[in-house]
This record gives sequence, C-alpha cells and structure tokens, in this order.
Amino acid sequence: MSRFRRLAVLWAALSLTACAASLGAPRPYPLAADGWTPATAELRTVSLGLPGGAQLAPGVRFAGGLNIISAPTSPLHSLSDLKLTGDGGFVTVSDAGDLVRADIRLDAAGRLIGLDHFRSRRLTLRDGQPITDKADGDAEGLALTPSGDLLISFERRHRIWNYGPLSNLTTRPTPMRSPDFDFAENDGMEGLAAGSDGWRVAGEAGGLWDCAPARCTVVTPAPNTPIPDSEYRITGIDRDPSGHGWFVVQRRYRAPIDARAWVRRLAPNGDLGPVLIELKLPGTTDNFEGIAAENRHGTTRLYILSDDNFSPAQRTLMLAFDLH
Repeated sequence: MSRFRRLAVLWAALSLTACAASLGAPRPYPLAADGWTPATAELRTVSLGLPGGAQLAPGVRFAGGLNIISAPTSPLHSLSDLKLTGDGGFVTVSDAGDLVRADIRLDAAGRLIGLDHFRSRRLTLRDGQPITDKADGDAEGLALTPSGDLLISFERRHRIWNYGPLSNLTTRPTPMRSPDFDFAENDGMEGLAAGSDGWRVAGEAGGLWDCAPARCTVVTPAPNTPIPDSEYRITGIDRDPSGHGWFVVQRRYRAPIDARAWVRRLAPNGDLGPVLIELKLPGTTDNFEGIAAENRHGTTRLYILSDDNFSPAQRTLMLAFDLH
C-alpha cells in the first residue's frame, strides 16, 4: 500500500545485510495458449539477518528464504496474499490486479532453494474485460475452496469474487457473500482463507467473519476505533492443515523504518495464540501480507510473502518455516 513507500533508505540498507549469493534466473514457464504469460525474475537467497532481529518460538525452525527480484514493470511486485496449490506450487495476487503462479523448489532436506515457472494473468471484471482501474484491481486476499475455486477479495471497491477452478479460470467472476460492514477505502478484507464449509475473512483494521453462500457470521466484531498501522494488524490468513484453527501473519509499521511481522495461531473463536515467529530489524523484515500452510511429513510448513509496493526500498521475500 502506498503509505509504506515512505520507508527510508536505511531500512533497505539494513535489510540487505541478510542477502547472500544470487541464484540466477528461475526455470522459465513455457509459452502456451493457456491464458498465462511467462514472467522473468532473479532469485537471491535470504537468511534471517543479524542477531537480535528474528525471534522463533521453541519448535519453530527457519527453512530457507528467497528474494524475488524483477523489472519495475513486472507483475511480480506488490503481491498481497499467498496460497499453496497442492501440486508443489503456489498462487498469489497483486494489488495491481494480477494473478501470479510459480512452482516451489526444495532441496533434499526440504529447505526452500528456488522458485520456477513464474507466470501471470490479468484479473477480469464481471463483463470479461481485463481490469485497468486501480480501484477495481486492488486485490488483497485469496482463497482456494475445497472444490478448487479461486476466491479473491478486493478493497477500495470492497467485494469477494469467485473466478472458478484455478485449472480453468473464468473471465466472468461471480460475486460471493462478504461481510455486511462499512470498510474504509484502503482498510478492507485483507485476509481470506477457505474453511470446510465457507471462508473466513479478516479485516485489516479489525474484525473477523465466517462466511458461507447464505450469510456471514461475526466471529470478532470490528473495534469501534480501527486498529492503526502502528499496531499489529492481520494481513494474511490460512487454514491450519490439521483442521484445528488457522495461522495468521500480522504487520506493524512505525515511521520511519520500524517494520515488524508476527505469525500466530488463530482459534476458531477468534482468539490469537502466542507469537510463533517475530521478524524485525536488524534482522530480515518487510511488509509481509501473505501466509500459506501445509503438512509435510508430519510437520507444518509455513510460507510467508511480502508486498514490496513497487518500492525500491522494499523487497518481495518468501520465507519458509517448519513447526515441530
């Protein structure tokens, strides 16, 4: 979001201490008549940075990190959410109106070492035309339903649309039930994740709802005073693969350079658990807005993704963690 472009050069300089060698270009996505356009990037490995930054709870292990570097006009910027596709890949969405997919590459130990086959496609309006207006394309959350449908939440013009199966997306999305709440223009449905019988929505400035085709039910009411940027706000949510609750990523920003992130569990009733992962300076940190979870060999694997807001002072980072 535009307010985070105020991040100073100092933040970038400190964060760069976490960078290691370049991994070069990912394996390209082949040209195909499937509606997806190949996207190019360079990858660099990322550690957790300097001591005193990242704090991991007992049983949490860092499993690799990547910095995704791309041209200024690339669709691989301003990525606002993250979900795993179940086939070794992921899907993300940008607040500029692009849908992006790629495949995850792990080493023999299961650590994140690469991303391949980046491709993108433009989201469309209900009449099938590509989105061109920022107010229409400010996508912030996405969810994959048990049946495989792709749901996307937008802010500014607040709504949730169903684009159909990820394997065969429609260009004419269907409106879905969303909370009956008067969201502020730039503080909308930031978190979105599918459950067993609907989808959970998290408002960036507060509030949780469980929605189904018939109605949305309030889980946690939105506060009378919206949660400000200077306090931790939910920016991403995904279902715990065990089926017991959810995982959330929260972000806090205090000018000029104090950007922090927390990862926590979220109970079905909306209660937040202890902090599992904390990211802050002088360690690796950024504007984290996406989280995805899966079960790998009896361990919960989490991925988090940052939104660089098309700013040279920020980065697009993907970090992996294992919860034992």
